[in-house]
Amino acid sequence: MKPASFDYVAPRTVREAVDALAGNGRKTQVLAGGQSLILEMHLQRIRPELVVDINRVAELDHMDVQMDGDDSTLRVGALIRHDAFESEQAVPGPLGTLFACAVANIAHPPIRSRGTMVGSLAWAHPASEWCAIALALDADLELHGTGGPREIPARGYFHGPFQTARRPDELITAVRFPLLTGDTGVGFIEHRRTHFCFAQVAVAATLTARDGVITEARIGLVNCADRPVRARAAERALIGADLAPPAGRRVPGDHPFARAGRIAAEQDAAPVAEPYADVEYRRQAIAVLVGRTLREAAKDQRSRAAASEGDHR
Repeated sequence: MKPASFDYVAPRTVREAVDALAGNGRKTQVLAGGQSLILEMHLQRIRPELVVDINRVAELDHMDVQMDGDDSTLRVGALIRHDAFESEQAVPGPLGTLFACAVANIAHPPIRSRGTMVGSLAWAHPASEWCAIALALDADLELHGTGGPREIPARGYFHGPFQTARRPDELITAVRFPLLTGDTGVGFIEHRRTHFCFAQVAVAATLTARDGVITEARIGLVNCADRPVRARAAERALIGADLAPPAGRRVPGDHPFARAGRIAAEQDAAPVAEPYADVEYRRQAIAVLVGRTLREAAKDQRSRAAASEGDHR
């Protein structure tokens, strides 16, 4: 099939892009990487009357660390491609490690070289790695519309599959993540049928500890409901637990990480049956992957703590 006919504009400023999105009440779509949009248009599942190509808006092609008192954030512009995060050194500290682990699971190199992080957030696919990470880390999205700029926290942004709080006349210009502190460990594990399939289940986790005891946990679940999920019940169960990761690949059933996995699967997630995975299978996969991802985050945290002590000496 071929796309239905549409008009096309390529603005050079955010203001021009917003004006195009708001003009004449037509059905519009924003083109950044286009890795999802073009396929949907090709299959005519989406038939926009106007495509607004933002690739010439130079102000959107920036990523930087911003300081605000004791807090630091990473601001990622709307044209930053997935492959910008393939190196851990692209982003300071544990956040760079988490991004590098996650981006390796996104499709394959040609897709990563064109698709964008903000585009994934705009698309809001339940199997998007970036959406779950943004939710788990309390990211904030910056939007510009005819009414001016506004910010939306990730926790209030996702409304359902491909449904968000963004208005038709608004453009997402950037997303801001808090930089993770050096006493935080990170982990990301994904399970899918083949390398190029969407995730059946994926888990992003961070663990912060003091004196070997977990003081903060963040867990984001990918493709475990009709939108990204923050596993808050599982997070609460981890506070005050021993950080020590279990040895070996398996996480014993009585370990705090395994218990948190079961809580995430039963209380936080809301999986639905898929052609190759019924609900029972998916809950089991969630429980196992949460436990394993927490183990990876604990190992990472201990490694960072050891390195910091070594530098201090």
